[in-house]
Amino acid sequence: MIDKRLFRLPGTKKLLLMLAGLTFLQAFVILFQGKYLAEALVNSWKMKPLQTIILPMTLFAAAFIVRHFINLINTKVVESYASNTSEEIRSMLLDKLYNSGPQMISERGTGNLVTASLDGIDLVENYFKLIFTKMMNMSIIPPVLLIYIYFQDVASGITLTIIVPLVILFMILLGYAAQSKADEQYAQYTVLSNHFLDALRGLPTLKMLGLSKRYVKNIYTVSDEYRRRTMNTLRIAILSTFALDWLTTLGIAILAVFLGFSLINGTMILFPALVTLILAPEYFLPLRDFSSDYHATLDGKNALTNIFSILEHKDTKNTDELEPLQWDENSNLEVNNLQFNYDDEDKNVDASLDVDHLKLSGYHNIGVIGKSGSGKSTLIRVIGGFLTPEESSDIKINGKEIPHFTQRNWQKELTFLPQSPYLFSGTLADNIAFYRPEASQEEVKAAANKAGLKDFIDTLKDGYKTMIGEGGRGISGGQQQRIMIARAFLADDRHILIFDEPTAHLDIETEYALKKPMEQLFKDHLVIFATHRLHWIKEMDYVIVMDDGLIAEQGTPEELSSHQGAYSDLIENMRGDQL
Repeated sequence: MIDKRLFRLPGTKKLLLMLAGLTFLQAFVILFQGKYLAEALVNSWKMKPLQTIILPMTLFAAAFIVRHFINLINTKVVESYASNTSEEIRSMLLDKLYNSGPQMISERGTGNLVTASLDGIDLVENYFKLIFTKMMNMSIIPPVLLIYIYFQDVASGITLTIIVPLVILFMILLGYAAQSKADEQYAQYTVLSNHFLDALRGLPTLKMLGLSKRYVKNIYTVSDEYRRRTMNTLRIAILSTFALDWLTTLGIAILAVFLGFSLINGTMILFPALVTLILAPEYFLPLRDFSSDYHATLDGKNALTNIFSILEHKDTKNTDELEPLQWDENSNLEVNNLQFNYDDEDKNVDASLDVDHLKLSGYHNIGVIGKSGSGKSTLIRVIGGFLTPEESSDIKINGKEIPHFTQRNWQKELTFLPQSPYLFSGTLADNIAFYRPEASQEEVKAAANKAGLKDFIDTLKDGYKTMIGEGGRGISGGQQQRIMIARAFLADDRHILIFDEPTAHLDIETEYALKKPMEQLFKDHLVIFATHRLHWIKEMDYVIVMDDGLIAEQGTPEELSSHQGAYSDLIENMRGDQL
């Protein structure tokens, strides 16, 4: 139940030593509590003087207070560790995500990473609060009490010794079932998180296409699957708790029957029988406590395992193989045997990649087209350095061989324009100056004018100082795209533009309004434009047709349209709204 990687975290070994000492002390306090209570009851039963009852009852009360005081200290120590360590893990996780950049997001999914950073850390903190205390109680308290019971009555000690392995065996059997169900539940929770975020992002497109109501069924299916797996997990968890309570209660009842017969037959005196019966529930209590929170520890363990897998994710190496680059009309890019495969097919929203040969050069407009899931996004993400191809890929930029596109100097030449531009909480001017934070106000205004933002900004009370909400709240989709285009105009030192269907969720009128500034932006740039809109193809110098991760055809639009091939078939589908 305890991941060995936990011991690498600072403070874990010190915490375990402290808990071991406190728990060992608590075990003896529980023992004294039972002993003095039994002694007081025996003296009362034998009608001894009151003072012989007051002293053990006073010691019992003192042991009771000390026990709960130790428990309070134990709780405070664990809570402090859990809070500090979970925040440390969150910091490590955010640092990892920041250093890994968009590659991690592309591979893992935004929803998965958000879930790990928010809900996952909360589950881990709760896991820390439960697992250390309960494991330590289960490891120390029962053995100490059992040794004392053996000294009082060997038969009772043997009875308890036999019952516990049966209980533990039953816990293991149900534990494996609960572990399997919890793994499925957490995996489905990750799918649900990614799906929910994708649904929110694609809602404008679904509404524009009139598919929002039809998509409700898909959302219901994913949500209902998560509900079903959650209920299956809870069913196993409740069953295991009930079974353990029943077994331990039965064990105490059996022990009580044997002790009763021993007292009746006169083979045992009252004190050892009574102290054994008082300590028996305490003997089983750590097991029952652990079982009652077993499901919560499973959720936390799954979340921690997921976080550790993210932290151990190997970052792309050799990112400085390419010398400083200034892309111009004489520059060229050549790739051979370019391959990329997703690790987890469940995360694969696009086809894997297998490109035999591709060559790009100078300032040209390169269109990337294909059906949904054909590999368009994978191709441009690999070229953009967001995904790392297989080591067998042969990549050359200006004759210089590089292992992958995740090169700092290559990415400094790129401007990436996605479907949904990233807008952060800040002023309008700050968002436009995304690629060049040091740009002057005049440069920002000039870029905004080129992008067609002037009329919109003039209507704003605070102009360029207008605050934009996180994710572009308060700004229409068309204006968000114009801000993205303004960024590209401002980043005039970058000469490679990568468009990932930037107008996919816009209506035709808004798209045509944006087309003119975008065409102006194309000048003196290498443009790689993934699209499913037919009219953009006319603006392309060269077209790459993707199909199932392969380049089905490539060439100029005129060359490709001169014969019936993959390009012609795709154009016919696009005109028939089948793309």
